[in-house]
Amino acid sequence: MNTYKLTLIAVLAALAVVGRFAFQHIPNVQPVTTLIIICGFFLGPVAAMILAVLTTYLSNLFLGMGIWTIWQIVAWALIGLGSGLIGLWKIKRPLYVLVGFAVFSGYFYGLIVSLSNYIITGKYFAYYLAGLPFDTYHAVGNGLFMVILYPALSVIFKRYNKRYVHTKIPTQ
Repeated sequence: MNTYKLTLIAVLAALAVVGRFAFQHIPNVQPVTTLIIICGFFLGPVAAMILAVLTTYLSNLFLGMGIWTIWQIVAWALIGLGSGLIGLWKIKRPLYVLVGFAVFSGYFYGLIVSLSNYIITGKYFAYYLAGLPFDTYHAVGNGLFMVILYPALSVIFKRYNKRYVHTKIPTQ
């Protein structure tokens, strides 16, 4: 992993922490999941998992730590792993595929984070069902953030790939 790649991950982590803090008043709407998906798509699964750990830890320093922090890291790391695997395919992937994955990730994140309640209380389904509206906010927010952030960030990542990796990323 070169210095430029680490710098991109650090900048994305800062952007994700600021974005999460800025949108904290809207329940479950934040750009973190989308940034992790974009990072995994362009930089690979390891970079996305590093971004997931950094973002969760740093943002929870401001927003509050708890048992859910571990589950947030697990959920976002798995989402980063999935997006990294999607990015490894050297075929043309339209934006709507990433938007669909972002929407799916909102529900997947809620499913994983709800496991923290099961560990504490032994009850899962009622807690998960009560959180479905918030998971829907997260999913819709992910889709909107993907439509907004992907075009701008893809230019940066394509420039990085052209300059440092020397592999061609299929255009959208």
